[in-house]
Amino acid sequence: MLQTSDYLVLKKKGISESQVMDQLQVFAKGFPMLKIIAPATPSLGILQCSSEEIPAYLTYWDAYLKNDKTILKFVPASGAASRMFKDLFEFLDGEEDVPVKKAEIEFFERLNDFAFYNALNKVCLDQTSKEIPLLLKEQKFKVIVDLLLNNKGLNYGALPKGLLLFHSYENEKRTPVQEHLAEGALYAQNNQKVVNIHFTVSAEHKSLFEKHVGQIISDYTAKFDTTFKIGFSEQKPSTDTIAADDNNEPFRDKGELLFRPGGHGALIENLNDLDADIIFIKNIDNVVPDSLKNDTVLYKKMIAGLLVSLQQKAFDYLQKMEEGQLSDESLWQIADFCEHELNNIHPGIADMKGEELQHYLFDKLNRPIRVCGMVKNTGEPGGGPFLTVNQDGTISTQILESSQINLNDPAEKEKLMQSTHFNPVDLVCGVKNYKGEKFDLLKYVDKNTGFISLKSKNGKALKALELPGLWNGAMSDWNTIFVEVPITTFNPVKTVNDLLREEHQ
Repeated sequence: MLQTSDYLVLKKKGISESQVMDQLQVFAKGFPMLKIIAPATPSLGILQCSSEEIPAYLTYWDAYLKNDKTILKFVPASGAASRMFKDLFEFLDGEEDVPVKKAEIEFFERLNDFAFYNALNKVCLDQTSKEIPLLLKEQKFKVIVDLLLNNKGLNYGALPKGLLLFHSYENEKRTPVQEHLAEGALYAQNNQKVVNIHFTVSAEHKSLFEKHVGQIISDYTAKFDTTFKIGFSEQKPSTDTIAADDNNEPFRDKGELLFRPGGHGALIENLNDLDADIIFIKNIDNVVPDSLKNDTVLYKKMIAGLLVSLQQKAFDYLQKMEEGQLSDESLWQIADFCEHELNNIHPGIADMKGEELQHYLFDKLNRPIRVCGMVKNTGEPGGGPFLTVNQDGTISTQILESSQINLNDPAEKEKLMQSTHFNPVDLVCGVKNYKGEKFDLLKYVDKNTGFISLKSKNGKALKALELPGLWNGAMSDWNTIFVEVPITTFNPVKTVNDLLREEHQ
């Protein structure tokens, strides 16, 4: 199956032969579907904080920031912007010379409302000696799109989202990178006035990110009176997965094995390499201008305060259990905390007592913890919060994608349809134990929760394997708490016209 030359490729990537064989077995067998108990809702698994509780959690967070702790913002930013411009690429390649589809018409009608308008106008003038209004009057729509998307102009069709101009201010235009710096200063600045932000980027764009940050960092340091420590990392080649053909044999392109990126779940390796006490995770394109940041900042602090308050309770219980055997009465108090505050449910726990019960509870508490903001379902794409059955028979809260659910089973499909909330990727994570030691996050991944998708290469169909998603299976064995946050904290940019929404203007 593997040829001599293949082993050189594997060695270069840091992938073992056994990994390849295991992945090929997955293509043949598929991933098991997860059994859903119920969708998480405000009455079952999603916390709704009262107007009295929110100030208390804000106080928790402000107090925590005064300690000598390392706070970090982790921003997956490797995604290319090409999908944002799907409609414009189709227009550019289509037969029509004038816009006819609704998205195309809206784009041109409101072209001057985009933050990149002035930059685009400049390249139009440089390349054609004509400004955008004249090109529009002459119906040179494709010329404008070409200069927006391709490398003779702004090259937006090939750049990552993080480097596109998203928002307009009186004295500047901002990219998502700049907005994340502004956000970090507002809720993740420690007592030394330091903001740590880490972006995961693609290898081909890393130098562009570094150049961009180098150009803006002094201004932002002055603007927010803080020190920014910015880090970058790339998805590791060792997390790439082999592609397979229809027979579940290795897919070859011109005779060579084809590997594909393992999806955002591969970033658990990047996350595991970082040293921080508390880590915020948020996607690169979910940003708003300063005028609309209040809700984002408020609820980021709130869920962080909730996390550290729960973490401290867990740490106190773990410390007591380490000091000696607790009474069953004390252990049942801890069990109640695990079930009702951490959503860890064990159907067979009633039969445990003494050392067995304490060992079980210690194991359940001594693991990474995350609080995940959830917004009400408004039809936006994304995974959702559920209570699911784990391999050991326990029940816990998990973020699932539809591909992990058996939609051929009417009962499971109905549970999916009953879901009231979805995942906006709004996480705060505690990744150290009660002794201040880093958890090895790779030990808490459920490797049976990946995805298989159908792709193509040079016209040939192939199967692609994605690792367990970063906030899905890669964090499966974490303690997970869901809390409702307002939809105003979720403003992703999936298409270029999303930038025309009121919240991005």
